[in-house]
Amino acid sequence: MTADELKQIIATGLACDHLTVEGDGRHWYAAVVSAEFEGKRAIARHQRVYATLGNRMKTDEVHALSIKAFTPSEWAAQSD
Repeated sequence: MTADELKQIIATGLACDHLTVEGDGRHWYAAVVSAEFEGKRAIARHQRVYATLGNRMKTDEVHALSIKAFTPSEWAAQSD
């Protein structure tokens, strides 16, 4: 799987204001900004992103995914 393919999978399953995906084909790092994260704790945000992957984690198609999940206002504040 490529970074672009993984990015497309996440973007298809979650409305993102911003999304970056980097990695080496097994270990991935994603920064995800979505209004859906409003009012949710970090674990719920991560679960929401993982849900977009379906069984890809279980089948090892995506071995590891490190997620930084932000609301749009959090993203704007940390970008300053």
